[in-house]
Amino acid sequence: MSWRIPSSIRNGGAAVALALLLAALLVAPAAARTLVPPKPNVFFGVSDRGSTADFTEFAGMVGKHPALLETFHPWGNSLNKAYERWRETGTRPVLAISSADDQTLAEIITPEQIALGAGDDYLLQLNDFLAKRGILAYVRPLGEPNRCLNVWSGFNCDGTPKGGEHSPYWYKQAFRRISAIVRGGQTLEGIDATLAEIGLPPLNRTKGPNPEALPEAPVSIIWSPLPGGSPRVKGNFPGNYWPGSRWVDWAGTDFYSEYPVWKDLNRFYTAPQWRNKPMALTEWAVSGQDEPKFVKQLVAWTVKHPRTRMLVYYNGFGPSNTYDLNLYPETANMLRLKLRRPTFPEYAEYNMGEYPPLPVPEKKKSS
Repeated sequence: MSWRIPSSIRNGGAAVALALLLAALLVAPAAARTLVPPKPNVFFGVSDRGSTADFTEFAGMVGKHPALLETFHPWGNSLNKAYERWRETGTRPVLAISSADDQTLAEIITPEQIALGAGDDYLLQLNDFLAKRGILAYVRPLGEPNRCLNVWSGFNCDGTPKGGEHSPYWYKQAFRRISAIVRGGQTLEGIDATLAEIGLPPLNRTKGPNPEALPEAPVSIIWSPLPGGSPRVKGNFPGNYWPGSRWVDWAGTDFYSEYPVWKDLNRFYTAPQWRNKPMALTEWAVSGQDEPKFVKQLVAWTVKHPRTRMLVYYNGFGPSNTYDLNLYPETANMLRLKLRRPTFPEYAEYNMGEYPPLPVPEKKKSS
């Protein structure tokens, strides 16, 4: 089976595809912000391992081309390599932003520092990159803030609050700032007024003067805590990290076979704060043993909860990866069976397969 981009996309040419994309954004601004698939479709995706070969192997295993590719992106990294993988796989990107170094896991920047503008250079870089190229993407900043193992989390694993620059208050303020700047679509005066309205300092570009205006990026912002909290203590449940409807386009959460607390998942789905938002399962997977029943249950749950419009399998990485679907043949077969449904489209209507490669930078001439 071939996973190449459809010929109607490949042969149309980048200029035509981008012209159609821009036209679509002009006539459907609401859809451009939420990027929800047409009813009753659900976008299926997989996590990015840094290789198109890994993506192709996964697609062959489950018998369907995933419409989404979720890339986990450390704070400050360039998007150039990820852009090429999104383009080569013909996927729509989910950009999961972390504030931990992907090699050492050390904290790069704290929630308070983000909120107060210490990371604005990176946020401006994201806004410029996504807006300039008209990239329809889901941006998932600082997922699982109520998981103690994440450096940006609000609680320690013993249940004590971290407090200070890692409190849920600073997480919410950081999320709001990220959302405002990455979305863009305002003059400098407008963005500064928006930040001031929520008690935050003005735009803080350190690498040159602030731009006169931020272009509007056609992105959708996903907020995604754990459905219950780890640890399960007062103050660490999802609602404590809710930044407000204004800053969020999708409510997302993660759900693994190791912790199948369906009561928490149901409670998250029905929470009044975000009940008007489309829902995403931004990570889900089996681990430790073959569990086809879990796949069957999760897909059935998705069908019964129609606001759920995104389902991304976390395929893990590294030599001791326990999430690799290759380890669980019965699970893979069950997923293959469930993905036969036509409600799981192989491609988003506008995906990165329609975009041109990045220009090759010119080599500097030696003197």
